[in-house]
Amino acid sequence: MVAMSTAVPASELPAKPLELPEKRPAPGPETLRDPRLYVNRELSLLAFQERVLEEALDPGNPLLERVRFLAIVASNLDEFFMIRVAALRQQLAAGVGEVAPDGMGPQEILAAIRRKVAELRRTMSACLHGELLPALAAAGVHVLDYPQLSDEQRAQARRYFDEFIFPVLTPLAVDPGRPFPHISNLSLNLAVLIQGADAGVRFARVKVPDTLPRLVPVGRGRSATPVQQHLVWIEQVVAAHVDALFPGTRVLEVHPFHVTRDAEILLQEAEADDLLETIEQGVRQRRFGSVVRLKVGANMTPNMRDLLVENLDIQPSDVYQSEPPLGLAGLSALAAVDRRDLKFPPFQPAIPARLSLAEDEDLFAAIRRQDVLLHHPYDSFGPVVDFLRAAARDPDVLAIKMTLYRVGRNSPVVEALLEASQAGKQVAVLVELKARFDEESNIGWARTLEAEGVHVIYGLLGLKTHSKVALVVRREGNALRRYVHLSTGNYNGVTASVYTDLGFFTCDPDFGDDATHLFNTLTGYSAQEEYRKLLVAPARLRERLLALIDREIDHQRAGRGGHLVFKVNALVDRAMMEALLRASAAGVRIDLVVRGICSLRPALAGRSETVQVRSVVGRFLEHSRIFWFRNGGDEEVYLGSADLMERNLDRRVEVVFPVGDPQLLRTLRDEILESYLRDNVRTRLMQPDGSYRRLHPAEGEAPYDSQLAPLQTRATKKHG
Repeated sequence: MVAMSTAVPASELPAKPLELPEKRPAPGPETLRDPRLYVNRELSLLAFQERVLEEALDPGNPLLERVRFLAIVASNLDEFFMIRVAALRQQLAAGVGEVAPDGMGPQEILAAIRRKVAELRRTMSACLHGELLPALAAAGVHVLDYPQLSDEQRAQARRYFDEFIFPVLTPLAVDPGRPFPHISNLSLNLAVLIQGADAGVRFARVKVPDTLPRLVPVGRGRSATPVQQHLVWIEQVVAAHVDALFPGTRVLEVHPFHVTRDAEILLQEAEADDLLETIEQGVRQRRFGSVVRLKVGANMTPNMRDLLVENLDIQPSDVYQSEPPLGLAGLSALAAVDRRDLKFPPFQPAIPARLSLAEDEDLFAAIRRQDVLLHHPYDSFGPVVDFLRAAARDPDVLAIKMTLYRVGRNSPVVEALLEASQAGKQVAVLVELKARFDEESNIGWARTLEAEGVHVIYGLLGLKTHSKVALVVRREGNALRRYVHLSTGNYNGVTASVYTDLGFFTCDPDFGDDATHLFNTLTGYSAQEEYRKLLVAPARLRERLLALIDREIDHQRAGRGGHLVFKVNALVDRAMMEALLRASAAGVRIDLVVRGICSLRPALAGRSETVQVRSVVGRFLEHSRIFWFRNGGDEEVYLGSADLMERNLDRRVEVVFPVGDPQLLRTLRDEILESYLRDNVRTRLMQPDGSYRRLHPAEGEAPYDSQLAPLQTRATKKHG
């Protein structure tokens, strides 16, 4: 079981690789399958939620940012239940007792999840009610419970109810002629008991409208402090006036409840004539998945709870009692309040020096001069959009091909592709319809692109296309030149401002040839598996990464000092973990920066003692994937879209690519990776038991924040 992390001075970390014998016997298969070497995947994911929750608890973060972190944890837990808990329940229902690498079975995991989630909910509630709401009130943002409202504020709430809420409410009665209604996924509802004129007691459900703001304004005022804002939760306004929905009756009880359903979409792609329509149907069916969690208020009566349990067809163990407000993901509405003084200070992303253009130059000229690395969000996402817009408008550009996984709404990337198609370019786009929870958005973009004549492809049978690749074919003189953009992150300008990702521009002919073959595989019947530069899953990526780890083992045994640094979002793949254990047994120094799930226990004597696992959590979501190999001094570094998970290596189209430019390689090593290894502010260090301890500067040691350092570096260069 993972525990909340505690602080540890950075000075406790070893300053250099641990000294081990140069030659040690390789661990056998049975040793590598010892459950004590691994952490349960689901519990590791919950441990990540704890680390995010620490940011909400951290008084060093601005108030509304702390609220935002709390909303993120709540949203992540919703998704955790929709996907991970649902999958475990499906295993049990199917009689499949699959044992995880750590030795736990589904029933045991579900019991541990319930205990940990209950602990998380208590901490979240204490944070919200004990710290954040009082501090916000002191700063002039008052989030009130309905009984706290003054007469004037209640009158304003009533007017809002009458004008905006009442017209969209639909009470649903339950009686012999009207069955228990469907409760949609992630909906916030009121369970109402009413007594009619015949003295009979009946149940009704009222859905709180999610088309209206979660927080209702009930007045603003001015004082010596900034503008005073007073807000109340919409469900409390509905509950206070619910009698308006049932005239001629007496309301006996009103209780909020929140439902989470199984949201995984199971596809029979081989039998689907039209994948687009199949995905659309799956998205619709998601609303009707089985219930995996019922959240109720602390004051709900046992009879009401039993009624919901019976009609939702769940077990009492699926009920989670919480203090209001339910559905804490709705705190994102509070985090969006317009108080810049209570948020992180804004910053202006930079344009890399390599993209500095002379008056007569364009973006293509800059890329021809040298490869370009973008480090988002510190570097602007603008050059990526400019690259596509330039390609759309340049008469010498003949074709644009790219993959789209998550692009968001009002996408300038899609607008550039539409412009290119309208200008007569050949445009081919792979839109991944199976991007979880982005299916509806991607379906819309696919239809829009198709309507403008773009060649739209939906991917390969049985595989998600998770790679991030754009190819521009340009006529230059009597030849064609291919420009390529590769990335660790999505073509999404919004997430590029809050995720740490790496983008790469090149016109290297080998990259151009590889990108061409990749798109031929995605759009046609090419069976290309070998590439000049790219490592592509599911063809050769796993094989190549394992070979590179084995190469470090050989270097270590030859006395050349094996060392690798991996930065990923998740490490759960069994073969990869076993390879790292073999490398550790040989004495290879292994530094892992794993944002989320890490199922490998580090620093176990004789097993993984050269392994250190760090997790960096802060203002920006760590999203880049970097694989660095010392290679006996002739170092190599790869970037890409793949995490070390079975799904990424075997069931997705992923692209990992090398960066060979010596200056860019040094930037990745000395400014980016080294920054994470120096961090003593945002880093949590994983312990041998699977728990995490947060680092803090030792006495006399300067604080070093890996997420803040690039901003400070750019400010120094700008003003220096």
